[in-house]
Amino acid sequence: MHLRFSQEIKFLLQRLSDQHLSLGDILAETAERGFSVVIVILVLPFLFPMPPGLAGPFGAACLLISVQMIFGRRSPWLPKQIAKYKFPRPFAQLLLKNLQRLTKILEKITRPRLKRIARNPLTWRINGLCISWLTILLMLPIPFTNPIPTIGIILFAVATIESDGLLIVFSYILTGLITSLFAFIGYAIWLAPSLLPSVLR
Repeated sequence: MHLRFSQEIKFLLQRLSDQHLSLGDILAETAERGFSVVIVILVLPFLFPMPPGLAGPFGAACLLISVQMIFGRRSPWLPKQIAKYKFPRPFAQLLLKNLQRLTKILEKITRPRLKRIARNPLTWRINGLCISWLTILLMLPIPFTNPIPTIGIILFAVATIESDGLLIVFSYILTGLITSLFAFIGYAIWLAPSLLPSVLR
């Protein structure tokens, strides 16, 4: 089973490896699907070690796009400075290689299901809200946690493209679990200064 999202992103990344496409070019080619396609491209690097200086801009761009989903926009918009960003060819090739690994997993679990949920306009807005929240967690300066919200964001994006309502529902549950995990981490960090003196005794 070949997924639409994997075919589209592979096509785009293959073009990226041949020429320097910008985020604006990608949005223009993918139309409404550009939300999910660009979100996957922006957050996929967070599953792996990121080149210096890219985490902040990529996270900010993802947040901006997902906020537009909350307001019901169907055509994504990016500021000119961000839209003009062109992927370096070696970085695009690295994305393609990692995407191929991810696709093998997603092709086993994703297919059109519960389309009433997947194609509901309210679901689109809620998905945008969840992606925005997960992006905020992604951008927190907590070491080694980037892949956790990234997985949730990718599942939302893929489920939206594939009209997989069941995967969307699962992603809602996963968002709750990720939120709980980050709350626990935050609480542990908050307690750490007060516990340190007793540990050092």
